[in-house]
Amino acid sequence: MGQPESRKRGTAEQSGLPPGQRLQRGWPVTHYGPVPKFKPDRWEFRVFGATADGDKHCWNHQEFSALAFSSVVADLHCVTKFSMLGAEWGGIPAREIMELAPPAPHVTHVMVWAEYGFSSNLRLADFASDRALFATHKDGELLTAEHGFPLRLVVPHLYAWKGPKWVRGIEYMTADRRGFWEERGYHNIGDPWSEQRYSYQEEPGDGPEL
Repeated sequence: MGQPESRKRGTAEQSGLPPGQRLQRGWPVTHYGPVPKFKPDRWEFRVFGATADGDKHCWNHQEFSALAFSSVVADLHCVTKFSMLGAEWGGIPAREIMELAPPAPHVTHVMVWAEYGFSSNLRLADFASDRALFATHKDGELLTAEHGFPLRLVVPHLYAWKGPKWVRGIEYMTADRRGFWEERGYHNIGDPWSEQRYSYQEEPGDGPEL
């Protein structure tokens, strides 16, 4: 699928902070709207849209928690200009979901859906990165509700809004479509190393017209 990290983002020691970012000690809570209440008997993770077999795929919380667990050490860069370095994220790799519920050959993008209808769009190559993870843990501890429990997406090479909290599923798409923040003036791609914060910075081809 190609490498979305065109500059080969390394550790903070190798590459330093992305432009405009400051080092953050600790992990601030940032989100839009209230923290949802987790109801395990009603929770499910869905994969739908342009799947390879045309079907919708679902896991309840127990089934999803039993999927292959992995971990990645990665930084988190918030568009509000703080960066948290060297966190250990644990959870289910995005590629594991793609193997269990493959996209159709003509899929180009993914919409990640979260509680309250929140959404964020990603290029398929970004979603398929070997460091993209549906995180359940940080530094060996379960995520707190404020930080996304039971599930948040972590895509280390993009700004953190591209990895929503309280994820409930993904939609495979054959054309790009802007998500919640992308419709409200955030950059459609969100590469922190190119400081792609806002839609007015977009170049032709970066995303659908607003």
